[in-house]
Amino acid sequence: MSQSYRKPGTIMIDTMAHIKSNQRVEDHRNLEDWSFYANETAGEEYYEMPIDMRFNSGHILSIMVYTTLMVFSATGNITVLSILAQRKVRASSRINIMLAHLAIADLLVTFLMMPLEIGWAYTVRWTAGDLMCRVMAFFRTFGLYLSSFILICISVDRYFAVLKPLKVHEHRAVLMITAAWVMSGLCSLPQSLIFHLEVHPNITGYYQCVTYHFFEEEIYHIIYNLMVMCLMYTFPLVVILYCYGSIYYEIFSRTNPRNLESFRRSSIDVLGRAKRKTLRMTITIVIVFVVCWTPYYVMSLWYWLDKESAKNVDQRIQKGLFLFASTNSCMNPVVYGIYNVRKKHTKNHLKLQDKSCGSHLTMKV
Repeated sequence: MSQSYRKPGTIMIDTMAHIKSNQRVEDHRNLEDWSFYANETAGEEYYEMPIDMRFNSGHILSIMVYTTLMVFSATGNITVLSILAQRKVRASSRINIMLAHLAIADLLVTFLMMPLEIGWAYTVRWTAGDLMCRVMAFFRTFGLYLSSFILICISVDRYFAVLKPLKVHEHRAVLMITAAWVMSGLCSLPQSLIFHLEVHPNITGYYQCVTYHFFEEEIYHIIYNLMVMCLMYTFPLVVILYCYGSIYYEIFSRTNPRNLESFRRSSIDVLGRAKRKTLRMTITIVIVFVVCWTPYYVMSLWYWLDKESAKNVDQRIQKGLFLFASTNSCMNPVVYGIYNVRKKHTKNHLKLQDKSCGSHLTMKV
């Protein structure tokens, strides 16, 4: 029965009991049922809104963390772009072009998603209208999708460069990058349909950008979230693991003592260094991607599959996990910059390596 048809005394008792039991909730976009919350006035007495609908410590945490992430991410990605821009266009390799697009993707997260989260945490309620709710919902995921898909492009490009150097097509990089941008847009488009402006049924003037009332059944919402997780996390992780695992296995097999008879001593040394470097880079890439995203998606899976037990986890922890996932945009320029963005004085050294054992064995992977 709707609260609007119940006795005022019952409404006040139930409302105050629910508010009291939910003082730990600090995420204004995770209200399970708005109808629990009564109007700001009941009779002639004033009742304070629950903590999850007011500016609180959770919002302060979001503002502080996102501001810090913005500074680090902007600094790292702009530095990578500036280094790549200093090089001649003709000298730009496929990996450099992809690194530039990865930096652009992370800058989209930095300058679109992060400021949105900061502003939203500050205002708590949504004040920009329905159109901006849908537009910003689109861009909240677009940069994240693009970053993940560009990581796939880099992995696949390195896979062909090392394992199938004769099949490297000059337009493959452009096609993959174009596909990454198009797929990111298509995958983000449902966000602008699902998210919409809702007015609180009881609190006058309280608007929020939410997904309520879009899915007829909760199971459809869970299926959609699982699809997002597979596209943004599971599929990229599988591709990264397969590509870099194959690359390392190829280098390892070529440095196996049984296969060294046809190589000169200098070639063996170069292959050994390539093997160690590839191993370090592979481990670093996988660890960074897994550490940044896995805790958040583990928590999300728990919430989707067993909501009642997941609700016992403090909302500040859940918010912290999503904040931590956003650090991937800060780590990408560090990881890929260290292993791929070279200073000018190292180019001659790389050319000598190419001559000693073949470019397909010493490319920047």
